[in-house]
Amino acid sequence: MPIEPGDRVAMEYVGRFEDGSVFNTSRYEVALEHGLADAQERDESAYRPLSFVVGAQEIIDGLDEAVVGMTVGENATVTVPPEDGYGAFDAERVREYDPDVFESMVGDEPEVGVHVHAENGLHGDVTAVTDDVVEVDFNHELAGKTLVFDIEIVAVE
Repeated sequence: MPIEPGDRVAMEYVGRFEDGSVFNTSRYEVALEHGLADAQERDESAYRPLSFVVGAQEIIDGLDEAVVGMTVGENATVTVPPEDGYGAFDAERVREYDPDVFESMVGDEPEVGVHVHAENGLHGDVTAVTDDVVEVDFNHELAGKTLVFDIEIVAVE
């Protein structure tokens, strides 16, 4: 039976950028191949099919809409533009802070790559540090990117 809104779906996926580089997957072997998993740890439990209710806004719109009408065992390649994924990159969500103010707010010295949890619920990453300014990007890390997913429907409830 074709998938309809309200169905619970389990889906294997490989997420790529337009250049073909893999940024996420439900498949352990793919994660190993692309450096997303550590072969030494062999934590395969972190890689399993994505389960979600179609139409319940549990995943990005582009994937949610793409599975409607598919059936168990069906494969597809889905291209998701930013507006159906994580939104456009918004320059206003990149904020600058005085290094001393940043350190007093966060409790850590500013360093590129530090993940910040703001009191207003926003999450961001430090993208630049100078003597005068700490730049924090509060956009989602995939904002502004077109994403390509290879998906396989493995179960429908």
